[in-house]
Amino acid sequence: MKIAISATGKDLDSQVDVRFGRCPYFIIVDIEGKKIKGSKAIENTATAQAGGAGISAAEIIGNQKVDAVITGNLGPRAFDVLSQLDVEIYQATGTVKDVIDKFLKKELTRIDEPTGPQHRGMGGKFQ
Repeated sequence: MKIAISATGKDLDSQVDVRFGRCPYFIIVDIEGKKIKGSKAIENTATAQAGGAGISAAEIIGNQKVDAVITGNLGPRAFDVLSQLDVEIYQATGTVKDVIDKFLKKELTRIDEPTGPQHRGMGGKFQ
């Protein structure tokens, strides 16, 4: 299984970024059984876009062939793209490492609808 986590930094000790479309990085984690097989950070090139960052970020994730996404919040456009790709979406905060552990223990909340309005991530983090 492959998971993408919106992150503030490039490693497993980074915080989960509450913004999906405008997070600086995605940590892509390969899970085998109940263990992390490997991980890599990819830069979210959608952050600099004037509009449509959520859609572009969802396409970046789709190209990584992930099965699930963990993020703080997700707007309607990104939600629609990920849903069309049959990607499971979970909401969490904390370090990337901690949320992976919670994911493996099935302790995360799956989200079945957008958690934020369009354009909410522009100009700063959610409060």
